Amino acid sequence: MSALTVLGALDDRVADVVLSGDRLVRSAAALSDAGLRAPSGLPGWTRGHVLAHVAHSADAYVWLLRLARTGREPGPRADAAALAAALKRDAALSADRLTALLRESLDRFTAQARAMPAPAWDRPVAALAGWRHPAWYLLLRCLRELETHHVDLGVGHGTEQWPDAYVSWALDDTLGTLRTQGFPLASVEAADLGRSWAVAADGPSVTGAGHQVLGWLTGRLPAGVLTTRHPARLLPHPPAWPQPPLPGWGRVDDET
Repeated sequence: MSALTVLGALDDRVADVVLSGDRLVRSAAALSDAGLRAPSGLPGWTRGHVLAHVAHSADAYVWLLRLARTGREPGPRADAAALAAALKRDAALSADRLTALLRESLDRFTAQARAMPAPAWDRPVAALAGWRHPAWYLLLRCLRELETHHVDLGVGHGTEQWPDAYVSWALDDTLGTLRTQGFPLASVEAADLGRSWAVAADGPSVTGAGHQVLGWLTGRLPAGVLTTRHPARLLPHPPAWPQPPLPGWGRVDDET
């Protein structure tokens, strides 16, 4: 399946990343140094940690885009330890410097995306966790990173600000993977999107606005925001998110 078949106009997906990135950068620019040191929505992370993580994730995606474009690794790839050290270092930057770092990283990503020749989008690359996917999936990974962590920043940008198109894709992606894993949820309905998903043969069903369902599945909202015939405490606990992509393009270690 080609990039154009899956995504439609690639330029539109790049534009989605640009708009989402601009929103996050504006929120970052409004923070003071003290505001950056305040806790985020992620345990043990300040807002500075969240912004530094997004910046370094964008740089990791740039590395993968260059790999897809040239077929050669563009220098050493940062491993988990190197990324953790960079995160700790850059989370302590001043608000101005960290906002500039974030802006520069996102600009590099969009510049690389716009320079990608069409055939390169279908070339496989591997996430640091080992999951393979075609290069076009990086646009969706970056968008997911931006939208999810904007909520985690804790500055009033809630799940209700997530664009419908993003919510619809992320639900397709997440629920498709949960279906293959046997997640014990019978069905999901996103009434505002006019969409529903069958997940398992048995289990509870849930209904809510699409952003609420996705917020629950991503661990950003409690189950109590959803409508179900079962007590919220009896709903299955979603696994760590994000899940590996579906349809599933294999793992690096599948070749060994």
